[in-house]
Amino acid sequence: MNISVKAPVPGALEAESAQRFRDGMALLAGAVTIVTTDGGNGRHGFTATAVCSVSDAPPTLLVCINRTTSAHPHVLDHGVLAVNVLGGAQQALSSAFGSRSKTMDERFAGARWQRGVTGAPLLDGALATFECRVERVVEAGTHTVVFAQVLDVHLAGEQTDGLVWFARRYAVLPASC
Repeated sequence: MNISVKAPVPGALEAESAQRFRDGMALLAGAVTIVTTDGGNGRHGFTATAVCSVSDAPPTLLVCINRTTSAHPHVLDHGVLAVNVLGGAQQALSSAFGSRSKTMDERFAGARWQRGVTGAPLLDGALATFECRVERVVEAGTHTVVFAQVLDVHLAGEQTDGLVWFARRYAVLPASC
């Protein structure tokens, strides 16, 4: 597809506008997930809200990983990941995986985990877990965008409240209104 631009496109936001960008993005609610991996470098994981569906044929997710996150090189080296979607009661676990002061052992000690088909840790009690293989990686600004092919999906036996991040704080959405 060819796209023609008829008018000049403005440049990127100026540095002083970066805070406005962050403030605006804080108003875009996101599901809270814990992204995990395991392999030769051991278990690693981090909290993420920048996860979305790309396609259902083949099933593909997009996961954005800040390059300063300690799990970043391990997700790429292992080539597999699990996206564990959190319920409303799992806020403390999300905070632990989002903390730079917690070791990986401390993070994983806060819940029960199983090993999936990819070897990545699957969270017992997650609303949904997507087991994935890294298919493509794109560097964008401070982040790496990972396109991940979904190999298996695990759904919770019952619907429970969902955990979201909105306006720089957690919120819980009821499973039914």
